[in-house]
Amino acid sequence: MNRDAAWQLLLEYTKSASLIKHMLAVEAAMRAYARKLGQDDERWGIVGLLHDFDYERWPDPPDHPLQGSAILKERGYPDDVIYAICSHADYLADRFPRVNPTDKALYACDEITGLVTATALLRPSGITDLTAASVKKKMKSKGFARGVNRDDLVRGAADFGVDLTEHIQFVIDAMKGIASELELLQGEARESTS
Repeated sequence: MNRDAAWQLLLEYTKSASLIKHMLAVEAAMRAYARKLGQDDERWGIVGLLHDFDYERWPDPPDHPLQGSAILKERGYPDDVIYAICSHADYLADRFPRVNPTDKALYACDEITGLVTATALLRPSGITDLTAASVKKKMKSKGFARGVNRDDLVRGAADFGVDLTEHIQFVIDAMKGIASELELLQGEARESTS
C-alpha cells in the first residue's frame, strides 16, 4: 500500500475535479492529525485520499462505500483501512461503528473540509488568512454550503475528542499546505469558480 498506487486508483474511478480536491483536502487533514497523534501518516493519508474514490460510480447508499471496499479488498488494502473508509458512512454505523482513532478522524475531517473549501472560495485571499471564526460564521448560515451537514461537523469533532474551533483551524492549516493543489490561494479561488 503506497500513495502512488492509491492516487492511480482514485484517478481510475474519479473524474470530477471537485471530488478529487475534496479527497486531497481530507488526505491533508488526516496526515496532519496522524503526525500530531504519532500515528502512521501514510496510512491515515491513504484513508483520507480513498474514502470517496467510488462515489462517482456508486453514489447511492450502501453502494458507496461498499463497492469501493470490495475493490480495495481485491487490491490488497489492509482491513483497518477498508474498515475506516466504511465507517465514515452513517448508514453503515451498525456494521462499522467508529471505534478506532482513524475512523473518528476520517469522520471528523470529511465534512469540515467541504465547509472550509466553500468559505475559502468566497474570499479574495482564498484560504491564506482564513480563520476558524470565519468558517464558524458561515456554518451558522443554513443556505451556505447546503450539502455540508452541520450536525455531522459537531458530532465528528466531539466523537474525535477535539474542540470544534481548534479542529476547524487545524484542518484549515492542514489544507493550507496544499492550497495551490486545491486552488484555494489568492486569486485562484475566484478564477476556479468563474
